[in-house]
Amino acid sequence: MTRTRLVFVAGAAIAAATVAACSKTPPAEPEVDTAKVVAAVKADVRQLVADFNAHDAPKAVSHDAPGMVGMFHGAPNVVGPDADLAQTKQQMADPLAKVEVSNETVDVADSGDLAVYRATYAFTTTDPHTKKPAVEHGNWLIGYSQQPGGAWKIIWNVVSDTPAPAPAKG
Repeated sequence: MTRTRLVFVAGAAIAAATVAACSKTPPAEPEVDTAKVVAAVKADVRQLVADFNAHDAPKAVSHDAPGMVGMFHGAPNVVGPDADLAQTKQQMADPLAKVEVSNETVDVADSGDLAVYRATYAFTTTDPHTKKPAVEHGNWLIGYSQQPGGAWKIIWNVVSDTPAPAPAKG
């Protein structure tokens, strides 16, 4: 091998090594533990329902993130925990106000920092005309975001009523 060729091959090898060193693959992101996120979100909803059913408005609203947006039955959006607190206090003025959830599902974003909770609900209140208990049925969607420090908080929620379920045939 001639000296010129040897220098050329050595130079090419150094250039290839330099390029390889500069184009290292970034470390892989840690895998999201979706089961952990699902458990955290479901636990938060259980506590939210318990706080609501205990008629503790400040505790119920403590599940909100700053800037939370609530969308309920075509009413104007409720924006932020303070507005949510005012609405929640109104709901809790009814001594029968109670919510139950079922058919819960949680979808977790691949990034692991967002989750969507879906459930059906039964909301018991006093019928203003008959003064008897009335039960509203519907769908509840809640968007959750992981906050600094790791807590999961509500960033939006949508409540949409549906027709009452058909009575069981028996």
